[in-house]
Amino acid sequence: MTPVLLQDSYSAVAAVSPYLFYFTVYSFLGWVLEGSYNLYSAGTFRKEGFLKGPFKPMYGCAPLLLLTGQSIGLPLPIFLMLALIVPSAVEFVSGWLLKGIFRKQWWDYSGMPYQLQGHICLKFSLYWWGLSIACIYGLQPLVHFLYLHVERVWTPVIPLALLLFSADLLWTFRTRRRGLRELDSTEQLELGEG
Repeated sequence: MTPVLLQDSYSAVAAVSPYLFYFTVYSFLGWVLEGSYNLYSAGTFRKEGFLKGPFKPMYGCAPLLLLTGQSIGLPLPIFLMLALIVPSAVEFVSGWLLKGIFRKQWWDYSGMPYQLQGHICLKFSLYWWGLSIACIYGLQPLVHFLYLHVERVWTPVIPLALLLFSADLLWTFRTRRRGLRELDSTEQLELGEG
C-alpha cells in the first residue's frame, strides 16, 4: 500500500472511530437496560433479542442519529422533537423489518393504547424520549470522556469489534433463517394433513 492510501485509510478509521465506539457502548447499554427491565417485569434478566450477543443495535442507532442532529446545530425545540421521533422510528422500522424477515415479533405493544402495528406505542415512545434526552445531555458527555481515554486502545480494536459483531449477525441470521425454514416445513406438513 502506498503511504497516501495508508494515511487515507487511517483518516477514515479515525473519523468513524468515535461513532463506532458510541454505537457499541449504547448497544451494550441497551442490552443491559432491556435485561434489567425484563428482570423487573418477568423475574429474569435474560430476554431473547435479535442478536445472540449482549448488544441491542436499536439502542446504538437512535443515539447516533440524534448526535448527528445535534452536531449540525439544530435549534433546541426541533432537536427535542427529534428526540421523540427518532427512537420511535428506529423501533418501528426495526420491528417491521424483523417481523417481515423472520415472521417473529420480538416485542408487541398491540394491547396498549395509541400503538401502531404493535411495534410502537405512545407510552414507550415517551419513555424513549426521556431516555434520549438523558442519553444525549447526561450520558453522552461521559461516554465521550471515556472514548477520549480509551481511543488509543479502541482504534486498533475496531476491526476485531466489527468482526465479532459481523459474526454475531451472520450466526443470528443463519440460526433464525433455519428456524424459519423449520416453521415453514411444519406448516406445510400440517396443511398436508388437514
